[in-house]
Amino acid sequence: MDEPGELHIAMFPWLAFGHIIPYLELAKLIAQRGHKISFISTPRNIQRLPSIPPNLTPRMNFVSLALPHVENLPNNAEATADLPFDKIPYLKEAYDRLQDSLFHFLNSSSPDWIIFDFAPYWLPEIATKLGISSVFFSIVGAWTISFFGSSYTAILNGDDPRTEPQHFTVPPKWIPFPSKVAFRIHEAKRFFDHTEVNSSGVSDSFRSGSVLAGCDVIAVRSCLELEADFLRLVEDLHCKPVIPVGLLPPSAQFSEGGVEEKWVTIREWLDKQTQGSVVYIAFGSELTMNQNEITELALGLELSDQGLIARVFEGKKVGIEVPRDEEDGSFTRNSVAESLRMVVVDKEGSAYRENAKQQMATLFGDETISDRCMDQFVAFLRSHRKLPSDVSSGF
Repeated sequence: MDEPGELHIAMFPWLAFGHIIPYLELAKLIAQRGHKISFISTPRNIQRLPSIPPNLTPRMNFVSLALPHVENLPNNAEATADLPFDKIPYLKEAYDRLQDSLFHFLNSSSPDWIIFDFAPYWLPEIATKLGISSVFFSIVGAWTISFFGSSYTAILNGDDPRTEPQHFTVPPKWIPFPSKVAFRIHEAKRFFDHTEVNSSGVSDSFRSGSVLAGCDVIAVRSCLELEADFLRLVEDLHCKPVIPVGLLPPSAQFSEGGVEEKWVTIREWLDKQTQGSVVYIAFGSELTMNQNEITELALGLELSDQGLIARVFEGKKVGIEVPRDEEDGSFTRNSVAESLRMVVVDKEGSAYRENAKQQMATLFGDETISDRCMDQFVAFLRSHRKLPSDVSSGF
């Protein structure tokens, strides 16, 4: 039986590990604060998750929902990592077919809250029908949510005044402060694919607009120190509470005997390397690089002879963007090498290096920021939980 004041929170991420892992980190932080988690996904994805610290296992229940069969979806494909890009719409179709089994689980378990991703456009209606409060948790920052539409109504109704890819290469008019948030033309062309109805039956824009429209609260993987203006803007645009939950860097992974051996091995190897001699390269879970891009990246790293600072925030002067071809987004070995030299070695990159050390160390390494965000988020969930009388009265 739940303890007095304990929340029961269900979580339902999209079937991509770039989404599942941040959801898992959020789940662990909520569980650390004494609340019960039902983490819902498919069997193979749950089997592939990192181990949970033993002290949290009593509070975390992993709920496996069998992924329905869909024509053109390969067997055992339960995450975007299992598929080429052109097959992902079939995964979304299978994901949508989970709604009946998810309804039955939610109806029988009666969680206080359901936290969901951008994809289940049908889930807010289920939550409302069952009297469950809902949170849309965005794994991307508030600047992204702001850029994609002036309101959920505009997103759903197709009222965006931007009708051509080139319209997305400048900041939208509803961002009232100076910003460099805009696509390159090759990115804008790819984005337009998300506005079209795909083989799942709906567009990704419709999915996002629906969850923004139907949720009670918007939670964002961010913090005030990073993007306070954009967090306030999202709240103004969508007229809903917007709560940053922190950046959720992955925590140490555990096995039954403690920290997992794989990480111990990696850490020991890193400790033996000379400072500045290791290059870490990370890509999104749905990125597909062709062989030419892989070759150019590798040769660029060789030419640079320096480490790569990945995912830098150029707008905050903690790094620079590797120049790409404006039309197709391709890059060359020389552009990679020159960018790395500028950031890591050249005199003109000294300001970027200092900012990277100071700002990023504060944002990612300061546990007080993370703790504050999580404490405020959980406090909100507790103070806004629906009591049985609220549900029966239709509030």
